Amino acid sequence: MQLATILEGGEEIAVALDPPRGLVRLTDLAEPIGGGALDVIAAVPPGEFTDRVRATPTARFAPAEGREFTAPYRRPHKIWGIGLNYRAHADDLSAVHPDEPASFIKADHTVIGPGEPIPLPAQSERVTAEAELGLVIGRPTRDVAEADAIGALWGVVPVLDQTAEDILQRNPRFLTRSKNFPGFFSFGPGITPIGEVLERFGSLAAIEVATVVDGEVRRADTVAHMIFGPAHLIAFHSAMMPLHPGDIISSGTPGAAVIAAGDTAECRIPGIGVLTNPVVSGRS
Repeated sequence: MQLATILEGGEEIAVALDPPRGLVRLTDLAEPIGGGALDVIAAVPPGEFTDRVRATPTARFAPAEGREFTAPYRRPHKIWGIGLNYRAHADDLSAVHPDEPASFIKADHTVIGPGEPIPLPAQSERVTAEAELGLVIGRPTRDVAEADAIGALWGVVPVLDQTAEDILQRNPRFLTRSKNFPGFFSFGPGITPIGEVLERFGSLAAIEVATVVDGEVRRADTVAHMIFGPAHLIAFHSAMMPLHPGDIISSGTPGAAVIAAGDTAECRIPGIGVLTNPVVSGRS
């Protein structure tokens, strides 16, 4: 079961996905929910969302096939990215494992959704796509203990985080610049409520994330091999600043892949979802 957004008649509409029943508008649930997906995350706990969807008669659902899914929402309060957070990925780059999360901020102008093009910026000759598990905050969170941090989540979502790698290699202080071109943060198609995730996997550690280009798996690893796990990332950042409903922590990639115009980049997370974006030239 997932919270998602579809495009219909030029309008973005929040829906619930419940395979194999299909999708249903949130306003058509047995107990309706108004607003967009971000409003839902702020107002309806994930367990209550799941209960409302399960209580809705199957006759109200429609097929999901052929629907155009967008980013679940376009204006998160903030997006945190995490660098070098898988041990094997750090080893590939001959990088010292960080003692603390190596995090950075991305702005909401970078947000795109499934199927939207990733434009390659004119300033860069080497862009990478990085599949990641996105952690979606579900309630106002400040100074949460690591033991309680997973309780702050609404759910998880596939992410593709892009980097202008050649710009970053010129100077590590160019991290913000290299990460903030338009189209450099894709997420979707659906957010899986945390209760569903834990029921399916037992813990977030069992989730596998794969970076895929043109159907070829370039790198895959499980959350268990992160240097800093999801609970630590939430607690660490909540000690720095307040986290708001809908904030996303993109928890790091098992490996980056260089992308070129004409490629198709993919974040593949079995049991959670597949996010796919075409790559186009944005150079003038």
